[in-house]
Amino acid sequence: MKLISALLFCASVATYSTAIAQESEAVGKAQEAALHWLALADSGQYPLTWEQAAEPFQKAITQSDWVRALQSARLPIGAMKKRILKSATFKKTLPGAPDGEYVVIQYRSEFADKKEAIETVTPLLGKDGTWRVSGYFIK
Repeated sequence: MKLISALLFCASVATYSTAIAQESEAVGKAQEAALHWLALADSGQYPLTWEQAAEPFQKAITQSDWVRALQSARLPIGAMKKRILKSATFKKTLPGAPDGEYVVIQYRSEFADKKEAIETVTPLLGKDGTWRVSGYFIK
């Protein structure tokens, strides 16, 4: 009986370890996608941020409305100065969003005219296996 319990424990630890490794890999790939997308925003390529966003993002807002919203958020705070990772959390569900594989990433950011900001970027894993941004907020 002790042997069976020990084997079941080992199997559950192995399964848990595999899941953690997969989530860790997902977080890393999502962070790469987020930084690429943020580089487009930082350089003022706002239409490209929409083009490279996740499908639910594109369905939620038109490209022209997105460009106007991003301009109104980013232009007053000036150029990006510094961005430091605060957290990155893997999620399967988010309020108001379809279930999927998400990573909620927060950065402590500094802009030319806003010394302290929190940027939240949420990449979503697409059906094609590509991470794309599905949400972006600045506080």
